[in-house]
Amino acid sequence: MLISEQKLKKVLHEILQQAGSDEYEAALVSEHLVRANLTGHDSHGAIMLPIYIRNMRAGLLVPGMCAKMVKDDDSIMIFDGQRGYGQRVAAEAMDAAINRCRETGVVLMTLRNAHHIGRVGAYGEQSIAAGLVSLHFVNVIDHPPLVAPFGGRDARFSTNPICIAMPATGETPAVLLDMATSRIARGKAMVAMNKGERMAEGLILDSEGEPTTDPSVMFREPGGALLPFGEHKGYGLATLCELLAGVLTGGGTIQPENKRLGGIVNNMFTFVFDPCRLVEHEWMQHEMDAFISHVKGSPPSVPGESVMVAGEPERKKYAERSLAGIPIEEVTWEEIMRAAEDVGINRSSLELL
Repeated sequence: MLISEQKLKKVLHEILQQAGSDEYEAALVSEHLVRANLTGHDSHGAIMLPIYIRNMRAGLLVPGMCAKMVKDDDSIMIFDGQRGYGQRVAAEAMDAAINRCRETGVVLMTLRNAHHIGRVGAYGEQSIAAGLVSLHFVNVIDHPPLVAPFGGRDARFSTNPICIAMPATGETPAVLLDMATSRIARGKAMVAMNKGERMAEGLILDSEGEPTTDPSVMFREPGGALLPFGEHKGYGLATLCELLAGVLTGGGTIQPENKRLGGIVNNMFTFVFDPCRLVEHEWMQHEMDAFISHVKGSPPSVPGESVMVAGEPERKKYAERSLAGIPIEEVTWEEIMRAAEDVGINRSSLELL
């Protein structure tokens, strides 16, 4: 089924407000989720709302929490998300880091104890809008591990995303790398399972450590494991995400001495800096334009297609879905309707939005 951007936002907004969020928080979270769908990251979009409602009911997600400043040491800023909606607390921490960066030129910002922060690229987009560069390293705790280490047969850490954002020039759109260090996000397996589809080979291990194409193994007990991208290279990056975001934020890693309550908690280790403090602005823009043009000038390996750079697939998908609507499989829509009913909303009233 195809749902318009406006309708999906309204539906999510109504559910979030009924679940305890104020207008500001409900608008911010629903906007973030729908933008994830629009950019093709369905694993971080509306499909997450039923999980949020379950976690809220279980006390693992607390509506109304803001990013709490723990330490302000000039260019070092430390925040605690207080188990609030990650989309809210991470955006607030980024806003504070961006404002400080205008004064100091560089900021190291850490955020711990945030409920699922969603699509990390959204925080790169905040720095891009401010003309700043940002680097984000994230780990995921509070639930069993999902990703096997290179050479291993069971899960030992999570999807641990990385995001790097470079602002646009007058000719070249922004470059935004936003990726999990696993070959796929767990949410992509959920989308495939809800559609009744198999996964490609080489993405998942079953509970016995054997390769499988069945996405449902990620949602059973005992569970399967995702594989890291790039074999030992992706595994190495995932390990550093765990150490930077888990250890240096104070939020903790996924090692079993730390309690797992069954929620989704993210810690984020972020650098924000002003590129104009490093190089002359006009030279930087010319060099970026020339390099991106050079890369995209490579003959395409598939006739009729073109070489793309990070951020371009999302922009293309955004343009398509803004016009055609957002595809939501029926299983996911039914779960969203059940989440609405769980917080006291009659599903028929949402159909009329």
